[in-house]
Amino acid sequence: MSNTTSVAFGSGVLIATPSGANATPVQFGAVQDVTLDISFSSKQLFGQYQFPIALARGEGKITGKAKFANIDGPLFNACFFGQTLNAGQKLWAYNEAGAVPSSSPYTYATANAANFDGDLGVVYAASGLALTRVSSAPAVGQYSVSAGVYTFSSGDAGKAVLVSYSYTQTSGGSRALIVNKAMGTAPTFQIDFYQTNPNIAGAQWSLRLFNCVSNKLSIASKTQDFVVPELDFEALANAANSIGEINTAV
Repeated sequence: MSNTTSVAFGSGVLIATPSGANATPVQFGAVQDVTLDISFSSKQLFGQYQFPIALARGEGKITGKAKFANIDGPLFNACFFGQTLNAGQKLWAYNEAGAVPSSSPYTYATANAANFDGDLGVVYAASGLALTRVSSAPAVGQYSVSAGVYTFSSGDAGKAVLVSYSYTQTSGGSRALIVNKAMGTAPTFQIDFYQTNPNIAGAQWSLRLFNCVSNKLSIASKTQDFVVPELDFEALANAANSIGEINTAV
């Protein structure tokens, strides 16, 4: 009878630990699947026969790919961008319903005017036609904006509009400015991946890669489906010339 102690099930758990002292590990949330590829090149020596008489292993390569549904700013930053992470975030208000007053002043203050960041356009609610932004004194079909307050023409009095804009939130979320770094710069991190056997308590296998760099982050959306980001990474030797370790139940 075969030994099933090392059987694994499910997508597993994936954790990244950024390099540096007292770094905070970050978990990949809602992991969908993880792929690990370990490969080597080979050099074959042939004589007068069809098959090689000697074979030597050449360059090695360990690559990984993880798909996970949680859109996690700290994880993106730790594994891919390597920027300075700040608290708070920018939020977007899309097609906020408003109306041009029937009498002067012909202004509309957005719901988040106190934390206004930037204008993203105005359209008529009835037709969807876009209004044109001007610096001041708007005519019919135009608007101006300052500090989250939109000003319209008297000719648009009483009309319903949809306003889109961005605003800041100082608490909750995270924000990192993506700056143009020098070539060759990339954050490094440790990867821990493990799976368990659902039928045997405590049985698991794991792989730890000491030093990794990510070379690709994909974020794709589509109708009637969840966004599942995908992060690719590659392992390299650490300062002790070690790659990682593998642990199994047998």
